[in-house]
Amino acid sequence: MSHLKKVIIHTDGACEANPGPGGWGAVINIENEIFEISGYEQHSTNNRMEMIAAIKALEFLDTESEVHLYSDSQYLINTMNIYIHRYMRKNWLTASKKPVKNKDLWESLVTLAYKHHIFWYWIKGHAGHTENEMADKLATTAIVKHIEGL
Repeated sequence: MSHLKKVIIHTDGACEANPGPGGWGAVINIENEIFEISGYEQHSTNNRMEMIAAIKALEFLDTESEVHLYSDSQYLINTMNIYIHRYMRKNWLTASKKPVKNKDLWESLVTLAYKHHIFWYWIKGHAGHTENEMADKLATTAIVKHIEGL
């Protein structure tokens, strides 16, 4: 993996109401060059925004990379670290035989995960971690800009 670009990504998602207008943000550090990306969806959920932030950040990368992705979403991180392979083996059903929520986004994340070497990390949100706070601000600003018509 030493020949791969080293990338550090911090992502966050937010919703004005849950469900409701949503925003996502990502801070992407590619070998010490910083990129900030964000976006908005008129109707979403907080979990979907967390997932979309990770998807958009991974889509931003143009070559196979060693990625260290940080999120304050236990839903995202635990699924990618623990549950995703089980869901795929069980044909996208939970242990209680119910369809996995957000299957479309999980499938996108799996596809992107095959393109990179990704390490998924959970960090506590709103705990003063600079890049996480920046991603949060990108997500919430995306919502405000669209609600206020900016």
